Amino acid sequence: MDQIEEIKSRLDIVEIIREYIPLKPAGINFRALCPFHREKSPSFIVSPEKQIWHCFGCGRGGDVFSFLMEIEGLGFAEVLRNLAPRAGVTLKKQDPKLTSQRNRLLDIMETAVNYYRKALERDEAGSIRKYLTGRGLKEETVESWQIGYSPDSWDDLLNLLRGKGYTENEIFLAGLSTKKDNSVRFYNRFRDRIMFPIFDISGAAVAFSARVRPDKEGEEKMGKYINSPATMIYDKSRILFGLDKAKMAIKSEDLAIIVEGQMDAITAHQNNFKNVVASSGTALTAEQVKLLKRYTNNIALGFDMDQAGQMAADRGVREAMAGEMNIKVILIPSGKDPDECIRNNPEDWTGAVKEAKAIMEYYFNKVFSGLNLEEVGDKRRAAKEILPILSKLGSNIEKDFWLKKLAEKIEVGENLLRETLSKFEKKELKTPIAGKPEKEADLKVRQSREEMLSELMLAFGIRFPGLLSYIIDRIQPDQIVGSANKLFYKDLIIYYNNVIGSENEPAGEEVSPKVSYDSLKNWLEEKFSRPSAGGEGDSQLKLLDRLVLLGDKDFYDLDEEAARGEIIKIIITLKRYYLIYRMKEIEKTIAHCEEEGEGEKARGLMEELKIMSDEMREVGE
Repeated sequence: MDQIEEIKSRLDIVEIIREYIPLKPAGINFRALCPFHREKSPSFIVSPEKQIWHCFGCGRGGDVFSFLMEIEGLGFAEVLRNLAPRAGVTLKKQDPKLTSQRNRLLDIMETAVNYYRKALERDEAGSIRKYLTGRGLKEETVESWQIGYSPDSWDDLLNLLRGKGYTENEIFLAGLSTKKDNSVRFYNRFRDRIMFPIFDISGAAVAFSARVRPDKEGEEKMGKYINSPATMIYDKSRILFGLDKAKMAIKSEDLAIIVEGQMDAITAHQNNFKNVVASSGTALTAEQVKLLKRYTNNIALGFDMDQAGQMAADRGVREAMAGEMNIKVILIPSGKDPDECIRNNPEDWTGAVKEAKAIMEYYFNKVFSGLNLEEVGDKRRAAKEILPILSKLGSNIEKDFWLKKLAEKIEVGENLLRETLSKFEKKELKTPIAGKPEKEADLKVRQSREEMLSELMLAFGIRFPGLLSYIIDRIQPDQIVGSANKLFYKDLIIYYNNVIGSENEPAGEEVSPKVSYDSLKNWLEEKFSRPSAGGEGDSQLKLLDRLVLLGDKDFYDLDEEAARGEIIKIIITLKRYYLIYRMKEIEKTIAHCEEEGEGEKARGLMEELKIMSDEMREVGE
């Protein structure tokens, strides 16, 4: 067993997927709303027996690796790295799948995190430890968040990494080194600073936020904080600080609290407010909203109450509103930021979260607080400030509710406000937004009825292998609709005849075919691994998963007798469809032959048409 199969065998796909979406029992499987497209009825199926998943709405599917690749936006090697520790598997470094540039950068970052952590333990970092303690951080918190210290050195980390076989270019690409213009010599990017590692959603270190040491704040010319640059592994628009630690609490509490600073998030977690993440002082992005929507539709903004914090909150609201998130604003009662509020009195923070204002209620209070509604100018100002915010709401129901509230408040006709609102909405439509339903064209192309029936029949054949010979004897591949279905059926016939036929008992004895998901999958994998196989392997293996789950989903409570009855109906329908289609084609060809004076050919085709008419009567008018 290779390492990939070993990891899969030790993990339960249901437990892993359940960390992202709620699963409900559905027969022998589990069902959920698909996390990859918007849908009202659940069409996402997970099989604990076969350790696979498939969505019958958008067509995506696969195993535990493909699920995490889809939902986390990771490459295969990254998922392998993340799952290996959970499965208790130690990956072999020489595995070629682990030697990609991205993974070497992740290894570099892991080494740097460990180096900075050890540097914090040395005497030279004593004042740093004293500062962290003074900020109320416990030793276990410092350890959990892997906070460290970058020594006042130009090349200590560089030398360490080079000694481990990493090139100067790789260290630079990880964002850990830099060089002066017109110079070929690299040096440490971070020196004499408190190091806060930034982790992606799976817990891999991808960047650092480096704070100047407290006793040198007045001397440092590069700023209080220096952050890692954008790299192959770090895109700040796709990262929320602390989400790797907070995601399960967010899901459990159905609420994500977003603060500005990293210390805000760390202090919150230390005080058991585990559903808190930090935007690191920037506005929420569409990508961050999508990340949060995996776990909840409810967010509360706990930004500083100074002007900069207000601006960050306002800028971040657009994407969240457009994504139809339920947004609230936490009004911090004491202290300038959540960190100080929580350290001074955690109960104040608890109360503030409970009393958080709905976003539109917050804006109404904010806008109207300084206005005199007896003045026409102030009414105009209120409409001018609130209508652009209303235009950002993704829900038309919410939009209509607050528009009526505004009309009542400033005593202006609804229709007049609606006209003005539509102008802002047109501007919003020009900008892509997060969380909107995908267009039908972006989803899997809708199947014809006959293509769906072809799939159903194949699913019956796999779920009830005792009926396979019945199906194969009564319908030909040309009578199957859909090129993928047709190809799969041909392979199924070959598999049945070659593999099953070779296992038959002596003549005269009825045989129960040994068809199974695993044996058919292995046979297909072997077939498509050959050089002459072409490129259909992946699609056929995905179709196998789809058919297996389709059978589980629709027929799990059927017995073989009932299944035979359904198969008969499908065969009749497919044969009728095939005959009608062929008869129309022949009629067109006959007409063409008569026009071209090809009487003999036309007569032959008319005889064929008569035979098909007789077949049509046999299958039932």
